[in-house]
Amino acid sequence: MPFHTNRIENLLSEGVRDKVYPGAVWAVGDSGGVQAAGATGVLDPDEPEVRMRADTVFDAASLTKIVAVWASIGALWEDSVLDLDAPLGTFWDEVAGHPLGAVTARQLLTHTAGLPLRAQLKNLYGTDPVAIRRGALREALNRPPGEAVEYTDRAALILGYLAEHLSGQPLDKLAEARTWRPLGMNSTRFGPLPADIAARCAPTELDQDTDTHLKGVAHDFSARLLGGVCGIAGVFTVLDDLAIFLRYMLDHTTAPAEAGFGAEWSAYSLTVQTGGLQPERGLFWHPAPGTTDEQDVWVHYGFTGTGMWVSPTQDRWAVLLTNKLYYTRDRQPLTDIRNMFRELAF
Repeated sequence: MPFHTNRIENLLSEGVRDKVYPGAVWAVGDSGGVQAAGATGVLDPDEPEVRMRADTVFDAASLTKIVAVWASIGALWEDSVLDLDAPLGTFWDEVAGHPLGAVTARQLLTHTAGLPLRAQLKNLYGTDPVAIRRGALREALNRPPGEAVEYTDRAALILGYLAEHLSGQPLDKLAEARTWRPLGMNSTRFGPLPADIAARCAPTELDQDTDTHLKGVAHDFSARLLGGVCGIAGVFTVLDDLAIFLRYMLDHTTAPAEAGFGAEWSAYSLTVQTGGLQPERGLFWHPAPGTTDEQDVWVHYGFTGTGMWVSPTQDRWAVLLTNKLYYTRDRQPLTDIRNMFRELAF
């Protein structure tokens, strides 16, 4: 099946003209690597001479949940350190005796744990990271585990804490050691970014306190509250690094043996894990809207305007990175472009 390169370029350029985002970078590839890629638009409308480029740094937002949390949990599972179906309270003293102790890692990964639906960390627990951790791990559930699929950022926050507990390392160090550095994702890191790297970063939303667009600092307030590192958001990355990551998901011979998660974790995660519950979910991945089982396309999005897709059946992956949050929080214009981009890529 050919790549519709010209139509992808026209689609994404229309998004720039319509002010869906200032600019975008994209790539489509397979287990052999990048097969087509491009960039359109500008980094910052206030500096129109600076074009969007392949090495532009993006606030990954919820892609953090995949490249940091999902990958780290997978490494621990591959190491037989984590049983996905063991109640957390049976091996994690911090949650033993609290409602979260009855929840499993699988339920967190499928958003069926019955957690509160919004993180609301500052409003609930204040600004002290220790108090936030304690509160998140001891909060009452919204409903019994396994009853419904309800997306919440809190699942990734807790899984990040779990990965730290099991590994004895902070999440950023664990992700670096087990995933990013072994794979050669050398431009991926948690923020805040140093000034020289922040200069290449696509700005996101206007910060009302400073009257400037956030750049090199996570848009997600929870990540900023926790010093830039948490399971919800906070990672900054580039197109090439995500291409490496997705290629590795399709072909695990492309990285050294010390890389954390393996072929079994990738394949297992891209299967429906929610039984008869709707919407269907894998392990932190979900089927792309409008696709069929035969197409087998899985997706994860980031609130800032990022997204990536992978299909083992078609041996194909795709990445689309934008800073749409520069203009608006309205999701529909970018949703329409994402859906058309996926159709053209797959």
